[in-house]
Amino acid sequence: MGTTAGGAGGALRLPGLHGYAAEFSPYWPGRVACAAAQYYGMAGCGTLAVLEQNEAGIVLLRSFDWNDGLFDVTWSENNEHVLITCSGDGSLQIWDAAKTKGPLQVYKEHTLEAYSVDWSQTRGEQLVVSGSWDQTAKLWDPAVGKSLCTFKGHEGVIYSTIWSPHIPGCFASASGDQTLRIWDVKAPGVKLVIPAHQAEILSCDWCKYDENLLVTGAVDCSLKGWDLRNIRQPVFVLLGHTYAIRRVKFSPFHATLLASCSYDFTVRFWDFSKPNPLLETVEHHTEFTCGLDLSLHNRGQV
Repeated sequence: MGTTAGGAGGALRLPGLHGYAAEFSPYWPGRVACAAAQYYGMAGCGTLAVLEQNEAGIVLLRSFDWNDGLFDVTWSENNEHVLITCSGDGSLQIWDAAKTKGPLQVYKEHTLEAYSVDWSQTRGEQLVVSGSWDQTAKLWDPAVGKSLCTFKGHEGVIYSTIWSPHIPGCFASASGDQTLRIWDVKAPGVKLVIPAHQAEILSCDWCKYDENLLVTGAVDCSLKGWDLRNIRQPVFVLLGHTYAIRRVKFSPFHATLLASCSYDFTVRFWDFSKPNPLLETVEHHTEFTCGLDLSLHNRGQV
């Protein structure tokens, strides 16, 4: 993990584990959850690591093990200690970082790897969406022991499921079927299908400042911006990565800024409003860079 200008960097090694996702806590500045797996997620166990950055650097506050690789993690939006992970065995796990043991609960409905999990951002609802290699997305209320709804339509693996930060009950999914899809939890079918790339799409994110703008990152090494009001062509295309883009996130502070990480080992920062949009390429990692997040508390911390 690294930081851009404006903060002390730090690194923490988790021997034998490969990180798949890193998510800043919405409550605690400098606290990060990391979902990790042994053997590149193909076999072995998984670990949820809760890390904190302080004067000493990055310290491991708590770790929880699961019997299969963990591929994604999301923080609760209504309890600062609760997290949900998703796993290679198709299950979701709820953890309480204030406790030493866990998980509190396990939801096992997906029939293949659960690759993505996200807690809703909009006020007044506590909903979780998961995406799986079984080509379905599922809607959960963490207080209810089974899924509320299953969303079918993708014709390939779902790699990413992300809630809209603006529209309650609306989420996006990105898939190996080369489409980005928009869903509404109140309607059974897909709302919008965008043939976004001619390659598998591994990641998507919603702009924090524009409810109609999303970004996709794909195996074709490109990032594309999509305006939901006109999906015939992308509003921007960002080129520079040399291998598949694994994760992309919009900045919480700047409407036109985003960050991406890739199997090319780099993290790149972009401003799509500029004629030369690539701002910076960070080459701190010596392996696939799979997880990425931007702090809500410390501007410029990644």
